[in-house]
Amino acid sequence: MPRIVVDVMPKPEILDPQGKAIAGALPRIGLTGFAGVRQGKRFELTVDGDVTPEVLEQARHAATTLLSNPVIEDVTRVEVIEEDEQ
Repeated sequence: MPRIVVDVMPKPEILDPQGKAIAGALPRIGLTGFAGVRQGKRFELTVDGDVTPEVLEQARHAATTLLSNPVIEDVTRVEVIEEDEQ
């Protein structure tokens, strides 16, 4: 079955304490060279049937009205992925 992936990220002006905590932990486990981390959310919507333009529009509508908080988050991707992509 096809899937639609929706990625949601905090708006740039919103503080991201989880991302900051991850960024602080990276050097402690020997991973350096990263200037910062922002943590977001990923949703996978499994489609029953073909992904038509109408279904994709419904996914976009769900992304902006249900899956994200438009006051503090941006929807950064709504896209169909192939079965072998992760």
